[in-house]
Amino acid sequence: MNIVHATGIDGARQARGIVVVIDVLRAFTVSAYALAGGARECRLVRTVAEARALAERTPGAVICAEEDALPVEGIAISNSPTRIRETDLKDRVLIQRSTAGTQVAAEVESADIFAASLVVAHATVQACLLRSPETLTLLASADHPEDHACATYMQGMIQGEHPDLQRLLEPLRQSERYHRAMSGSWPGFPPTDLDLALEADRFPFAMPVKREAGYLRLTASRVAG
Repeated sequence: MNIVHATGIDGARQARGIVVVIDVLRAFTVSAYALAGGARECRLVRTVAEARALAERTPGAVICAEEDALPVEGIAISNSPTRIRETDLKDRVLIQRSTAGTQVAAEVESADIFAASLVVAHATVQACLLRSPETLTLLASADHPEDHACATYMQGMIQGEHPDLQRLLEPLRQSERYHRAMSGSWPGFPPTDLDLALEADRFPFAMPVKREAGYLRLTASRVAG
């Protein structure tokens, strides 16, 4: 298997084979907790206006949105797995808009896409291996250490290794961004989001992405093994 690492919008436009779009902090961690909490699916859009319009025509919809990693006025839930865990999403649809993950996923042209984060890393690897792809693109949605760490962690598992995730996450923990989040001073970003996002392999499902009219549809696909 040829494993390619890529980053951001430019990486998405060049991605080939099976494409795994990674957003650890926090969009696709939010997706995983929503699906684990009973949501039927997540619908990814590019803009807040699209999120609001889609919610109006989607029975049982809940919006989760941020712009530049900050809450959006009039939308109660920001891009926070903590808030998602506190919300009753059983049989509901989560509509997501984020600055990195949903934008990057929308640019991928491949027909075989997974959304991923650390909490579903192992299940995503298993789902990819079952397809025996010639090429696998591990696409970090932003040039952030946690997304690159997740990509490296996944590659290690694919190659039969046992990656030291704590070592891989050390650049994140040394960053100003991490310390700001830990301080509790970042609006819409409670410190508990970090623990929820950095717990590897919490959920036994992958998150395949399919194109629909006006959005990307993300669901949970349970993976054995």
